[in-house]
Amino acid sequence: MDEVIRELPKRAQEKQTENKKYFAKLKKKPPKNLDYVMQELHEAEFEKTDCLQCANCCKTTGPLFTNIDVERIAKHFKLKPQKFIDQYLRIDEDNDYVLQGVPCTFLGADNYCSIYEVRPKACREFPHTDRRKFQQISNLTMKNVAICPAAYNIVEAMKKKLPM
Repeated sequence: MDEVIRELPKRAQEKQTENKKYFAKLKKKPPKNLDYVMQELHEAEFEKTDCLQCANCCKTTGPLFTNIDVERIAKHFKLKPQKFIDQYLRIDEDNDYVLQGVPCTFLGADNYCSIYEVRPKACREFPHTDRRKFQQISNLTMKNVAICPAAYNIVEAMKKKLPM
C-alpha cells in the first residue's frame, strides 16, 4: 500500500488533463444514470478497499468542521465548543474551521480514528464519490484522486463505464 500511496500523486498528475476534459464534458451533459453508476462504482471499490491500510486522507489533508461537527465532537470530549475550537482548530483562508495541522490529531499509529463515531461530516463522506449530482464536485474529485487510491480507481472505472 505504501508504494501505491507514493505513486498516486504522479499517476493522478499524468491523468489530470484527461480528467479535466472528461469532467468538463460530464458537467455540461451528465448522463441520466450518473448518480446510480457512481453509487455502484463506489460500493464496488469499497468492497475491496480497506481504508485502514491507507489513511492517506487523514495523513495529508484535513477536513472542514461544520458548526454541527464542532458541537458534536466537543460534546464527545465534554468540552465547550469554543474550548474544542481553541484546542484543535483554526480558521482557514475560506473562513472555515480546519485542523491546526496534519496529520489529523485524532489519527492513531494503527490508522484508527479516535473519534470515528463522532467524526466530521467531511470525513464520513470522503472521498465523496457516491455523492448525488456528482458532476458538481469535479474540482474536489480532481484533488481527491491524488490523495485516495479508491477515488482514483473509481474515476478510472467511471471513465470506462461512462465514456464521454
